[in-house]
Amino acid sequence: MTHPVYKATVPLILASGSPRRRDFFNDLGLEFRVITAPDAEPSPNTGEAPADYARRAAHAKTMPVAMENEGSCTVGADTIVVLGNEIMGKPVDDAHALDMLSRLAGATHEVITGVCIVLPDGRSLSFAVSTAVTMAKHPMETLIAYIRTGEPADKAGAYAIQGIGAFLVERIDGSWSNVVGLPVVEMLEILTEKNILTPAF
Repeated sequence: MTHPVYKATVPLILASGSPRRRDFFNDLGLEFRVITAPDAEPSPNTGEAPADYARRAAHAKTMPVAMENEGSCTVGADTIVVLGNEIMGKPVDDAHALDMLSRLAGATHEVITGVCIVLPDGRSLSFAVSTAVTMAKHPMETLIAYIRTGEPADKAGAYAIQGIGAFLVERIDGSWSNVVGLPVVEMLEILTEKNILTPAF
């Protein structure tokens, strides 16, 4: 293992089963536990702003874990893909994935991650970060071939920028880690400001 970049001053919990978010924590050299709250993700409310929904979903995933682990710092997140005002979830099948990818192709959409941080004293902080993502215009046959890799099956918007789906993305405006699933810079600003994390030098 390489030398850590940060160390936690309190027990740290990641309230997410996402391998991508776990990788970010591991890459920073953090010691943490993964604890998730089953069936904690709510559905969007009619007329709810996407960023508000992302924050609310992150809060719903994080609070049940934090309440069972007082004295720890618990971090949870929820990432959504938004085209226009439509919140795109995970595809239910290959046809749904193709419909999503066909509409995203050649267009610019938003990836919004809501983050909830519950401090050891029980106070919670939440925020949302948005990144604009422009997709290249690929032919239908290419999109079908991508779907056949299986990668889109459990991804919001039916693609993964950190995986095979990188070829779909023409450019991004904003945080790359946010598109993957966690706005690392913004998260670190809060955790270091609150003295939850300190540089491990």
